[in-house]
Amino acid sequence: QVQLVESGGGLVQAGGSLRLSCAASGGTFSWYTMGWFRQAPGKEREFVSLIRWNGGATIFADSVKGRFTISKDSAKDTVFLQMNHLKPEDAAVYYCAASRRTLVGRHYLPDEYDYWGQGTQVTVSS
Repeated sequence: QVQLVESGGGLVQAGGSLRLSCAASGGTFSWYTMGWFRQAPGKEREFVSLIRWNGGATIFADSVKGRFTISKDSAKDTVFLQMNHLKPEDAAVYYCAASRRTLVGRHYLPDEYDYWGQGTQVTVSS
């Protein structure tokens, strides 16, 4: 059974940085797509970024381009989301997700992901 465990959330001032981690276990992730989503109160879950385990290609939502980076440590089956220049509107619960598919063109849809972590809270004070 695939499990995803996020960590690294917390409270940060606007302009600050946080690094989220997603530790994956219970599967062979060579062909998976690993994504990050976020959900603020009263809003739908929205796509933030993804990385393809094979090859390392990345995609970012327009709202985080230039501020967030995504990376992976294949030896530890862990994906990282480095968030810089955080804004109050970045505050949300951040979720790690994994899809067994390459997800060309549908990567921003939560339903395309097969596994989800429990989420980690990110709070940004202004």
